[in-house]
Amino acid sequence: MSVYAKPLSADIVSRTDNTMVLSMGPQHPSTHGVLQIVLEIDSENVVKADPEIGYLHTGIEKTAEGLFWTQAQTAIERMDYLAPESNSLCYALAVERLLGITDRIPPRAQVVRVLIAELTRIASHCVWLGTHGIDLGAISVFFYCFDLRENILDFQEAAGGARMHPNYVRIGGLNGDLPDGSLPRLDALIAKFPGRMRELRGLLQANPIFQDRTIDVGYLSPDDAIQYGVTGPSLRGSGVAYDVRRAYPYCGYETYDFDVPTRVEGDAYARFLVRLDEMEQSMRIVEQARRRLDTPGPVMIDDTKVALPPKETIALSMEALIHHFKVISEGFRVPPGDVYQSVEGPRGELGYYIVSNGDNRPYRVRTRPPSLYNLQALKCIAPGNLIADLVVMIGSLDPVFGEVDR
Repeated sequence: MSVYAKPLSADIVSRTDNTMVLSMGPQHPSTHGVLQIVLEIDSENVVKADPEIGYLHTGIEKTAEGLFWTQAQTAIERMDYLAPESNSLCYALAVERLLGITDRIPPRAQVVRVLIAELTRIASHCVWLGTHGIDLGAISVFFYCFDLRENILDFQEAAGGARMHPNYVRIGGLNGDLPDGSLPRLDALIAKFPGRMRELRGLLQANPIFQDRTIDVGYLSPDDAIQYGVTGPSLRGSGVAYDVRRAYPYCGYETYDFDVPTRVEGDAYARFLVRLDEMEQSMRIVEQARRRLDTPGPVMIDDTKVALPPKETIALSMEALIHHFKVISEGFRVPPGDVYQSVEGPRGELGYYIVSNGDNRPYRVRTRPPSLYNLQALKCIAPGNLIADLVVMIGSLDPVFGEVDR
């Protein structure tokens, strides 16, 4: 056995005389990352499925503990690389609570945060839908989804300077206001969205092949979903209407009008429908945020001990220059304490438990990654299905292994 091979534990290899142990992954095109599933199969039927994780371990949490409070966001955004701004927003909200500045975040910054978070949700669901379609042989869906995602990434790049990890949401607000030309670009995206969603629904929703592959596949009951800690669309596909934006509002979500889509069937097709409905609800929030952007205002807290002073003041004020130097060279200190903050990410409840000992670096950063908990439900929903259905079930849970193996 190779020294790099992971030995199978005794409880995994134990089986009956008529079954076989089969390893799916970790290098498999349809596991959506480096996931190994140790299967016990009887002919083509799955008897047992155990996810084996850890192949992508990056140590992001420990890395964040060695960085300044603001520097840590660059590592945290790479945890869920399909929803980087959801991670940075959750982390920033937690640190702002420790600093006691939650109520001082400028209103315009809150609106832009909501806008970016919902566009990120749509972009993430586009990746899920496009790759889910490829898993089942629907190639065209991928191009339709990624065309829409490109428009969102163009907007994100213009605002933050990068397509994938812009580090745009900062502790105290944002790294600058939306640039000139952003609102027409956003208006064009809003106008394009309804037609594109009709095309996506037309390609898959009533497609008999897609329905045969997803209906009654991977059933997850509400009780099992709750016991496994499943959240997000995978939970709401089982009829549980839990959404952090409604249960524990942040960034003013309580002032936005939107629905929380649910389905009671609990299968892969129900989770598919919930995500499609969520994309439309996210665009509904985006349209409301767009109307609020007509009111100008600051996008960063007015506290030079936390935020960098405006660039135009650095050459004119010695105090501003000193604050700029101190924030860049040694960061800022956060009062001792601990806090848990959660947001509704594309995959469910994303949470950060952060501890400060009064230093200029976090003492402890602990993530509550929705993909980790959602993925564990695979061992509940896989038995009784065919091996070929594993591809459908994995895709319906939408895991991202950057946060599973963080």
